[in-house]
Amino acid sequence: MSQKVIHTIAPVYDSNSRVLLLGTIPSPKSRETGFYYGHPQNRFWKVLAAVFDEEIPDTILKKQQLLKQHRVALWDVLHACSIAGAEDASIREPEPNDLRPLLKAAPIQAVFCTGQRAAALYQKHLLPQTHIPAVALPSTSPANCAKSLEQLIKAYQQILPYLEERA
Repeated sequence: MSQKVIHTIAPVYDSNSRVLLLGTIPSPKSRETGFYYGHPQNRFWKVLAAVFDEEIPDTILKKQQLLKQHRVALWDVLHACSIAGAEDASIREPEPNDLRPLLKAAPIQAVFCTGQRAAALYQKHLLPQTHIPAVALPSTSPANCAKSLEQLIKAYQQILPYLEERA
């Protein structure tokens, strides 16, 4: 059963953010916990911690600090949509977020989407606004059991070159 969902979690970024990671829209569990990738079986925080050789953050504050420390902005493609549970394939009536304030405040070098559906929605609704092509990364969702944790870590390491200091 689809329901109308409106995004209520603020984006995470600051003036040092260089990479923007975009999901589709927060899952029911993320909305319940009040932060991104809140489902305990979602591997997003394990993957990012491994990419940066850090401890896995276990609070919202530590997750925000991990992102900001490593110059990663985090948000979602959609402001609202109709969706059945956390099933991205069921998304209907998508309403995109306005990325312009974020892109104005942060010198984003690259955009990555955390899954194929997020990438397709970005391509259709946000690329015309941003003019920044996005790279699709594999989903860290527990539904994506085709990818091992090691494969996810290797894929997400693609963000690292964009985070290096430029002379």
